[in-house]
Amino acid sequence: MAVTLLDGGMGQELVRRMGKPTPLWSMQALIDAPELVRAVHNDFFAAGAEVATTNSYAVLPDRLAAFDLSDKLAHLIETSCRLATDARDAAGGGCVAGSLGPLGFSYQPDNAPAPEIAAEIYADVARLHAPLVDVLLLETMSSVAQARGGLMGAGVPGKPIWLALSVDDTDGTRLRSGEPLDDIAPLLAEFAPDRVLLNCSRPEAISQGLPVLAGMHPHVGAYANGFTRIAEDFSSIGATTDLLSARQDLGPEEYATFAEAWVDAGAQTVGGCCEVGPDHIAVLARRFHGAKAAAPLPVTHAASAN
Repeated sequence: MAVTLLDGGMGQELVRRMGKPTPLWSMQALIDAPELVRAVHNDFFAAGAEVATTNSYAVLPDRLAAFDLSDKLAHLIETSCRLATDARDAAGGGCVAGSLGPLGFSYQPDNAPAPEIAAEIYADVARLHAPLVDVLLLETMSSVAQARGGLMGAGVPGKPIWLALSVDDTDGTRLRSGEPLDDIAPLLAEFAPDRVLLNCSRPEAISQGLPVLAGMHPHVGAYANGFTRIAEDFSSIGATTDLLSARQDLGPEEYATFAEAWVDAGAQTVGGCCEVGPDHIAVLARRFHGAKAAAPLPVTHAASAN
């Protein structure tokens, strides 16, 4: 089975290169050092990634409003998309996924607005991404309601949608909200996203949840984080990732072993999230594409005409 290879975690890679985390997360680099964002995209493509995820995970109205940057929304989204598409074109091919992160902060679905309100926000953000990206990627959706709001809004521009769900680190058969993962099944039937993935959870938890997901959708995948755990005080806009600790037992080879198990369980798309860098992706590329290249992605590169 051919495997599509995602990139790794943009945010933590930028923290590593910039020297320290900031309350603006990876948005800080879009403002101060866009050349670093481009360099990270370049390095992931050079490692073998086939998908560039835009550095727009945190470019959302609630995040920007907290720092009096609301008027920068369109500019920052366009900048993040252009950096990814330019890197894709320089690499000679690939797919650009427009990242739409969770409203209300990561891992905190109770802080997200109701689905109908979230849908309006996501629709506006998705429209800004749509002319420049190939697919829209809803990331770290941690409850059924949060995923519903994202799917309702992201579907407005008519682009392919990839839905990435985050599961409980101690029980990967449950979303971070505590809901059983298979409670997402009616939503998948209603909105029919092109791909459904598990992301930003411990790889052990993803290994638990992936067989459940594979029973609900024909194209599933996974990209895990490399944190020891999610600290309780990492819970609101302005929290910085120095509250989280990187694992020391999840090098490129160890991570790739988890990914191989995900493929055995049915994953057709794999990559990395926070703390997973170009070296990890290079090992995935050797393991999955050394003998057999992945099939071309069935998308049109919208940005090529701009």
